[in-house]
Amino acid sequence: METRQLEYFVAVAEELSFTRAAQRLFATQSTVSATIRALETDLGATLFDRSTRRVALSTAGALFLPEAKAALDSVERARDVVQQASAGLRGSLRIGTLTSMNAFDLPVLLGAFHRRHPLVDLHLTVSLTGSSGLADDVRHGRLDVALLGLSRAELGGLDATQLASVPYYAVLPDSHPLAARESVRLPELDGELFVDCPRGFGNRLAVDREFASLGLSRRVAAEVADLRTVPRYVSAGLGVAVLPGTARLDLPDVVSIPLADTSLTWPLTVVVSAKRPPSQALRTLLELFVSAAAEGDITEF
Repeated sequence: METRQLEYFVAVAEELSFTRAAQRLFATQSTVSATIRALETDLGATLFDRSTRRVALSTAGALFLPEAKAALDSVERARDVVQQASAGLRGSLRIGTLTSMNAFDLPVLLGAFHRRHPLVDLHLTVSLTGSSGLADDVRHGRLDVALLGLSRAELGGLDATQLASVPYYAVLPDSHPLAARESVRLPELDGELFVDCPRGFGNRLAVDREFASLGLSRRVAAEVADLRTVPRYVSAGLGVAVLPGTARLDLPDVVSIPLADTSLTWPLTVVVSAKRPPSQALRTLLELFVSAAAEGDITEF
């Protein structure tokens, strides 16, 4: 039994698709299928129930999955110990982040990490599905670590460290009746059309939840994946917005006003899997994130 066979088995088991597993592994589907067949022959058991419509774990496959993951974790830990002893940090890290996040200077931090540990390969992924997608990728092993903005209740299966808490603002056209106010309460925006990110983005989830807790509903008339562009759509007259960390805007006809009577904040959080022990390289990167957050005043998104 080879480590590669276990890696391929875990990928197929988590994706329940040979096609998606092949994409995740950067391999051809025929290679993945052949590797799984060889593993099944070696074990003398069928690991997957296959049909033209679906792939599912067999009873034997479901029992084998946690053992395969534990074996891969043990191999990774053993490799990590040897590499540290021989030539410093080695390996690779898959890092997820949001499409728009100015609160943390990630390029500068990763550049510093690379200079200190040049033998660690860094693979950065920007999520188009928001914080929920990043959290899911970490849970399923597609990412080693991610920076995101979800509440604690939405981080099941993850070890999370909050790095900052960013306030929200109402973003309004300067012609809006509330534009001259020093602060705005969320109920005063009841009945407005909104511009926001798609469902699954952490800031959208938080604002939706806050409105629901107040017994209010809201209609999102325009959804955009890049949070930084939302004020431009407000400027174009498509609605108002409630966004984190928008104290300063470069648009002359849009204003951002602090929210009053709410504890609504956006948490910048770094997460790793709660089920897989972090490598030394990952622990070192986490320490760098925490240190940078402690030294900086993170108030912008």
